[in-house]
Order: sequence, then structure tokens, then C-alpha cells
Amino acid sequence: GRQFYIVDTGGMVEGSDEEMDRLIRKQVVAAIEEADVVVQMVDGKAGPHPLDYQIADHLRRTERPTVLVVNKIDNLGAPNALGHHDFWDLGLGEPRPVGSLNGKGSGDVLDAIVEQLPESGDEEEAAAIRVAVIGKPNVGKSSLVNRLLGEDRLVVSEVAGTTRDSIDSPMQFHGRSLVFVDTAGLRRQARVDENVEFYSTLRTERAIERADVCLLLIDATEDIAVQDLRIAQKAWDAGCGLVLVANKWDLVPKETMTAPRYEKALRDRATFLQWVPIVFTSSLTGQRVHNTLAMILEVEEQRQRRIPTHEVNEVMGALTSRARPPAVQGRPIKFLYATQVAVAPPMFVLFVNMPDAVPESYRRYLHNGFRQAWSFMGVPLRINLRHRGED
Repeated sequence: GRQFYIVDTGGMVEGSDEEMDRLIRKQVVAAIEEADVVVQMVDGKAGPHPLDYQIADHLRRTERPTVLVVNKIDNLGAPNALGHHDFWDLGLGEPRPVGSLNGKGSGDVLDAIVEQLPESGDEEEAAAIRVAVIGKPNVGKSSLVNRLLGEDRLVVSEVAGTTRDSIDSPMQFHGRSLVFVDTAGLRRQARVDENVEFYSTLRTERAIERADVCLLLIDATEDIAVQDLRIAQKAWDAGCGLVLVANKWDLVPKETMTAPRYEKALRDRATFLQWVPIVFTSSLTGQRVHNTLAMILEVEEQRQRRIPTHEVNEVMGALTSRARPPAVQGRPIKFLYATQVAVAPPMFVLFVNMPDAVPESYRRYLHNGFRQAWSFMGVPLRINLRHRGED
């Protein structure tokens, strides 16, 4: 099977000067530019609208693979199900009738989409660490990648350009292969104008999906923003390794405790940031940039780390003996066995007689205990409780 994102844009309104409608039009253009396949949906009862022709003309000019979907066709098996309307006139190939209320025809549409998707390919070496540089627009991501790659591969100020393909930039560091994913997206952010936030969100999600380790670039001269935290949380929830890179550190006035104070302020913003390493750099001067590469290797090593089962059980036993979970109606909660079942990210399963009765506070206690035992710095840690009888 194939996995792909579906981006549902707002409905376009012909000739409207309303601010929301103008924003929707801009977002539609940005989404089309980013898409591998575009689905144009038209109203099967009303027939082709002048706006349908405008959209179809735009799609033909972009040369994007397109699937034309005719909605509100309730009886797909009826002769002339599309009525007297000639949707072929839109010039987008075979119209695909669907009944969105009952789902009829949706399977054929999915098949048509998959047929148009580009080949997934295996161009990335399995051994290479895939790295995504993420962060708010205009925070210096392209400059940082140029420093890391050691050459001016990304034209930071580029405005023109029509390529939409994701470009990956490989490099070697200390004998390991690294691939910086989707560096085309970094280069092209400068030309998106008002669509930059919408565009960046799409691009960031796609980069995170492909990455093993994410570098979240933040501006050290500013407070960390809510948008930064949202991006960090996305990478963490996706199971990526995470490194915070405080850029423009050369512009921060230095005092005795500047770095520790800044680090504490960052970590206080979100609980999971307690376990994320921070590198202070300047992509302009190159200060500590190579520390970032070393941290990528370290975080990926933690992400792939496997703990022997006997050690997992020793730590779980020590934790449950030190602070026993509360009893349920006089019946004790018993943790029976534990093992690590996955890496990248590390996942542990703890077998317990009453998993649903374990309070959230005690789950956090176990999570923190595992962290203290093995750190897993820069890596999300998953702990699942599973039922097992005492016999």
C-alpha cells in the first residue's frame, strides 16, 4: 500500500473580495504547488461552473497530475449517471463520479490517485541518518544547512524557481552518512509571500514524516514562540529524535550564566523539553555548528538503543518497590514483567494485573524513573501497560 497526505483546502468563491476568500485562494495556489496529485471536485447536479473551468485551466498550466471527481452522483450504475453535463470539456481526463454521502465511487478515486503518485523509490540509503531542519520561517534554516554541508548549496535569497521536487542533501560526518531531507523546501520559502505559514506547515509535516532526527532552529535573540513549541511537539509525537538549535547566539549579550539561564527558560516551557539537548550556534559565524552534527549522531544512537530485558526488570522492580501503586478496593496493583519491544523510538511494555487502574501520576513516575535510568536524551520514550494475569 501507499501512504500519502490529503490536504483539504477551503472552497473557492468566484470574484469575491472578502479577506477570507482571498486567503483561501492563496492557500489553494500554495497547496497545488506542493501537491504530487491534485483532486478537483465539481458538482454533478449543477454541472460545470465557470469557476470550474478557471481552476481546470490553472491546473493544466501547472501540469500537475489531476483527478477530476464529480460529486453528488447518487446512482453510479444508472445509464448516463453524469447526466447531460459534459465534464470532459474541463480537459482533465476521465470524470470520476462519486456519491460522497454513501461513499460510492471513492475506491475508484483512491485508485486513480495512487496511479498518479510518483514512485516512492529507495534512493536513501538505509544506513543514512535522515535529518530535517525545521522551525519558523525566516529563522535561518537555509544558512544553517549551508554551514553544516560546508558549501553554499542553498541559495538563501532565491526568489525565482519552479521546481517542486524534494531535494535531499547527503554528507559524511565521522564516518556516518547523513541526509538532510527536503532542502528544496528550505530554499523556496522566500518566494511564498503571504502563504508562507500555510506552506511551511505542509513542508514541515512532510519533512518530519521522513526524518530520523529533527533540528528545531530557534532564534536565540527572541523568546521561544508558541509556534516553535507546536513544531517541536509534532516532531516528538512522530517519534523523531529532537535537537534544539539556538541560532544567532553571537548576537546575545553574554554574562556569567547566560547559557544556563536561557536553557532553563526553554525547558520550563514544556515538560518534554527537559529531555531535549540544546546546541548554541551561529550559522553566520559558524560558531559551534559542528557540535550540531555530533549531537545528531548522539541522539540517533539513543534512538536506536536497546536495553537488556533483565536490566529493564531490575529498574521496574526498584521503582515499584520504592513507591508502590495504590491498591484498588483493597486489591494491590502488581507489575509482573517488563521488556523493550521496539527502538526508534524506544518502546517498553510493562505487564500488570490491572493496567487500567494505574493512575496517570504513577505512569509519569515510571516514565521519569526510566528516564533517570537510561536518559534517552533527545528521544521520545514510549511506555505501554498491558494486562497479564498473576498466574
